[in-house]
Parts: sequence; C-alpha cells; structure tokens
Amino acid sequence: MLKTKKEEFIGKISHYFDNIKVAVINLEKNLKIGETIRIKGGEKTDFTQEVKSMESEHEKVEKAKKGDSVGMKVKEKIREGYKVYKV
Repeated sequence: MLKTKKEEFIGKISHYFDNIKVAVINLEKNLKIGETIRIKGGEKTDFTQEVKSMESEHEKVEKAKKGDSVGMKVKEKIREGYKVYKV
C-alpha cells in the first residue's frame, strides 16, 4: 500500500514577477531549502518543485519562518493569491 504524504498549507503568493519568474510567498509556516512545495491556483496551475534557493530582504536564506516573505524562482507562470503547500 502506498503511503501518501500529508500536504500542509504554508502560505500564499503575494506577488509574481513575470519577467524573472520569481514568486513572493507570505509564509504562515516554516520553510527551508531542500523541501518540496506544491503551488495550486486557477483552473490549470498545480505543480510541485524543490526549494533550491530563497531570498528575504534581498539576502539569500537557508530557511524562513512564519511571518516572513520570501522570493524564489518558480518553474511555471503563477498569479497572486495562489496557495502554497509543503509536501
């Protein structure tokens, strides 16, 4: 039997920079490099990706905590308000 990992809601997209494909996430839970996130929104957007790098206040960070806003490159076009989950 396959065990499915429980997804945990960790925040929402507050901004998306289309020209550089960077999303800003307002975190409601902790997040660190190496974890996998899932971004869901709209009718067609639903993908997972590994967190390879994050920035907060223009500084590279290894981890971020609840209340932080972090920027990271994303592999698909997204919009503000999309939900982010840790998988």
